[in-house]
Amino acid sequence: MYVPAYMELARSVWSTDEQGHGPIILLVSVWLFYSHRHALAAMAPKPMPWTGGCILALGLVAYVLGRSQSFLLLEVGSQIAVLTALLLLFLGRGALRLVWFPLFFLVFMTPFPEALVAAVTGPLKSAVSVVAAELLYKVGYPVSRVGVILNVGQYQLLVADACAGLNSMFTLEALGLLYMNMMKYTSVTRNVVLSILVIPIAFIANVVRVMILVLVTYHFGDAAGQGFVHSFAGMVLFLVGLLLVLATDFLLGFVFKDKPSLAAAT
Repeated sequence: MYVPAYMELARSVWSTDEQGHGPIILLVSVWLFYSHRHALAAMAPKPMPWTGGCILALGLVAYVLGRSQSFLLLEVGSQIAVLTALLLLFLGRGALRLVWFPLFFLVFMTPFPEALVAAVTGPLKSAVSVVAAELLYKVGYPVSRVGVILNVGQYQLLVADACAGLNSMFTLEALGLLYMNMMKYTSVTRNVVLSILVIPIAFIANVVRVMILVLVTYHFGDAAGQGFVHSFAGMVLFLVGLLLVLATDFLLGFVFKDKPSLAAAT
């Protein structure tokens, strides 16, 4: 049922730098579902036909509206409601409690409305540009800024949406939440604090990404800078983001005494 939607995503949204994380989110969600297969199979069914039926009806209406109007947010997002309904119809609330995270994680593959992305990305790009330019200037680099254009030496660099937009922060938030799910902390406070701190962590990672781009361009030329953007920028973003999440979690460990369980779900 959702194959046409996935094909449309592959042709459009997932082929862009801003939302190229979609297939990864989908594969991770499938893997998380698969990891719970034995627990689901062993669960005694306690169907909830009325609740499941209502949610299924809402999900199908959303799918039909999204499909007929070419509105990917509704079309793709409806799969969460449909999967939730199927779990309630066949297994009950216990199954939903077991696999709530893989269901929730699918939110991160749902494309944002362009109007929302544009409204949030502009201020984010400006903030990232300001911080990156100020830091580089303070350590002695000849960097100036006009809007989201950075001038360094003889080169001009435009801070693009992929470097500092809503989608990159959304992706790093997904990475942080996946990390927390794998660690399985029992402290709700620790999980909430870390999930909130992922937002400034994502901002810092974007600043580092832009600064590295500026430095590569300044020292090795525009061709090297553009090569970095197309080949390694995303890798740097996720590496920096992951390291910052790990460092933040380590520090939180001194405040919240909580032992994680790294055992994989079965």
